[in-house]
Amino acid sequence: MTSPRYPRDLLGYGRTPPAPAWPNPGGSGEAKICVQFIVNYEEGGENSVLHGDAASEAFLSEIVGAQPWPGMRHMNMESIYEYGSRAGFWRLWRMFTERAMPVTVYGVATALARNPDVVAAMQEADWEIASHGLKWVEYKDYSREDERRDMQDAIALHAAITGERPLGWYTGRSSQHTLELAAEEGGFLYASDAYADDLPYWQETESGPLLVVPYTLDTNDMRFATPQGFNSGDQFFAYLKNAFDVLYAEGEAGQAKMLNIGLHCRLVGRPGRAAALARFLDYVQSKPDVWVARRIDIARHWRERFPHAAPWRPSRLSKTAFVDVFGSVFEHSPFIAERTLTRGLGAANDTAEGLAAAMTQTFRLASKDERLGILKAHPDLAGKLALAGDLTEQSKSEQAGAGLDRLSEAELNRFTDLNTRYVARFGFPFIIAVKGLTKDDILAAFEARVDNDQATEFATACRQVERIARLRIAQIFEDAT
Repeated sequence: MTSPRYPRDLLGYGRTPPAPAWPNPGGSGEAKICVQFIVNYEEGGENSVLHGDAASEAFLSEIVGAQPWPGMRHMNMESIYEYGSRAGFWRLWRMFTERAMPVTVYGVATALARNPDVVAAMQEADWEIASHGLKWVEYKDYSREDERRDMQDAIALHAAITGERPLGWYTGRSSQHTLELAAEEGGFLYASDAYADDLPYWQETESGPLLVVPYTLDTNDMRFATPQGFNSGDQFFAYLKNAFDVLYAEGEAGQAKMLNIGLHCRLVGRPGRAAALARFLDYVQSKPDVWVARRIDIARHWRERFPHAAPWRPSRLSKTAFVDVFGSVFEHSPFIAERTLTRGLGAANDTAEGLAAAMTQTFRLASKDERLGILKAHPDLAGKLALAGDLTEQSKSEQAGAGLDRLSEAELNRFTDLNTRYVARFGFPFIIAVKGLTKDDILAAFEARVDNDQATEFATACRQVERIARLRIAQIFEDAT
């Protein structure tokens, strides 16, 4: 049996993201930021009855709020997309080639097939042409099998058009199956149907690890075509500049990131918007220590610097294995581990702190009688069990670390007296997380707490049990990794 694992990863790199060590051609040291420009080429691959689709396109155009026209051509929509292939693409192509700035293209296979001159220009400029799927359509309602077939057809057509298979994949209008299918296919160096980070990351899938180079929907000209978006090129430039400046400053502080900028020929290819993009390109080139890269270059760099290493994931252990490892964290009370697993764990619980938090929640949700039972399961400090050598290995190590296995006769008598008084008063042994404490520290706490009222001491003892559990979990993680 495995736990009902929460499938999302809300933790990511957490408070300590890795140092990417971006290449810095022409500069000194590491680049402070990686900037990546994506030209989405979709024109001729969008929804259209001409393409065998049920209705016209209604997404990312000048017609904000457009609706599909079932069984009909939408001539205005078609002509807007045609602007992208006829004029917008060439404006962007000249803009980037004149500045010798690399680009990744997300190319819809059927769109590329309908404009060989555009493909030739991309290849002439040494742009990476990654796959943007077979058609620019919505995949959320596709079956896994149908989406897999379209992915295979897209790869085959892409290879026939460009002379080589794509090494990167981005569906865009994706489904819950897309990343799993990209991993299953096995030939991609990266996939991008995610927006979850400022750095690449490895994602575990049914078919093995998949490198995700995340994309963006905010530093993206698509916001010219959404109700909540950019109204002018000045807004677009300001937003891109602000994003760049924040990430550049983080890089100067030693935490370099990646800035993705998504472009569409029919959107930013319009003159009034292209002017803003040109200003931003010049701004980027005015800054030192910037790596402008294709996505395939980023993927290769990440694979070399951060090759996949299978992480230790307690959330994926079987029930038997999980209880075997963590069942004694709360003294002789494996039901805490069992209930924690049953409640469900996820990636955020695959750290010492994350798992401790989950198990602590389970302990706090237990009944008062159950928590009392856990308190009673703890041994006396320097008591009969310790003298007889009958402590658990964890308790033995903890007590030894505080020197409780090396007491003088007077110290032992003092502990014995306190243990007797304490248990008689509260009904459970004195509990304290001894790590970092001396014998004198422990005796002082013992003498102070023995005079507490019942409610106060029960709460205090529970907090100490939680601290002990956190320390034990941290040690287990340290030993495992």
